[in-house]
Amino acid sequence: MRNEDLEVNPKASRREKLTALREGFWALLLPVIIIGGIRFGIFTPTEAAVVAAVYAIFVSSVIYREMSWFGFYEILLRSARSTAMVMFLVGCAMVAAWLMTVAQLPQQLAGLLGPLIDHPRLLMAVIMIIVLLIGMVMDLSPTILILVPLLMPVITMAGIDSVYFGLMFVINVSIGLITPPVGTVLNVVCGVSRVPMSTAVGGVLPFIAAYLMLLALFIAFPSIVTIPMAFLIG
Repeated sequence: MRNEDLEVNPKASRREKLTALREGFWALLLPVIIIGGIRFGIFTPTEAAVVAAVYAIFVSSVIYREMSWFGFYEILLRSARSTAMVMFLVGCAMVAAWLMTVAQLPQQLAGLLGPLIDHPRLLMAVIMIIVLLIGMVMDLSPTILILVPLLMPVITMAGIDSVYFGLMFVINVSIGLITPPVGTVLNVVCGVSRVPMSTAVGGVLPFIAAYLMLLALFIAFPSIVTIPMAFLIG
């Protein structure tokens, strides 16, 4: 933040930069391995997380020798705690998703959106508000699995591009991941960094506002998304 009194370090010399580059060579190979492996089909994005973790452990313990067996145990313990917290939130979100499905709320939602088919921008605005509210209390996966199949017929009938809708949906749900009261990603950050939730919420509010403004801009002017997309697809 601009109003914070942050200490500015002196600019590194060229020699210091080259030394840091040489010493960090093995660590800098990590993104190359991840992106290259995915790009050339060696492993999937999910498998890339495992490869990255194994490589990071190897580099830190064998090459740099910065991690001991006790340190490795501490890392496993903290990871288990963070994973347990995330899975607890996901489990609660799955229960909420099951309750919504049993109550047939998605079907009722799709029925309510029917009259807005002739007004695509208004339809997208209403859908984004609904998705944002649901994304605040549900995890990413159940939100996508439940809402997308129900909303796609309405989107198709309204003549809205499916790729455009998918981009908007993912951006919207991602905002929900850092928005209280649940905020799965926000909880993970607070657990790892041991920062109070109130402090984290105050820090992400400007970013949430920026994302909401971007979302509103994309709704008002869909061509911002569709024109570059059509150019890239050909």
